[in-house]
Amino acid sequence: MKKIVFKETDNFWILFNGTEYVVGLTKKMQQELGSITQVALPQAEQRVARGETFLELKAEKLVGRFVSPLTGVVSSVNEKIDLDSCSLHAEDELDAWILAFKGVSQEEFMTL
Repeated sequence: MKKIVFKETDNFWILFNGTEYVVGLTKKMQQELGSITQVALPQAEQRVARGETFLELKAEKLVGRFVSPLTGVVSSVNEKIDLDSCSLHAEDELDAWILAFKGVSQEEFMTL
C-alpha cells in the first residue's frame, strides 16, 4: 500500500502519493484569483528548482508568477488546463491539480 502525505503552503497543496508529488491551487488561492484566463506551465521532463517560477497566471483579480514549492522534474502536467483554464476552479481541490513532480527530496517535502 502506498503512503499518501498531504501538505499545504500559502498558495498550493501538495500530495505525495508514494510515487509523485502532485501540486494544485488551494481553495483560498482559487478564490483570490477569480476567473483564470491564461496559464503558462513548464513542460514534462523539465527540471524546476524550489523558488523558481513554475507557473504564470492571468486571472480576473491578479496577474502573477508563482514559485515552485519543490525541486524536481515535472513528470506530468494537467492537460485539462490547456483546454479550459477554468478547470483550476474545480469544486474538489484535488481535481484542480496543476502538475506532478518526480525526483523530489523527501526531506525538502517534509520541511514544508
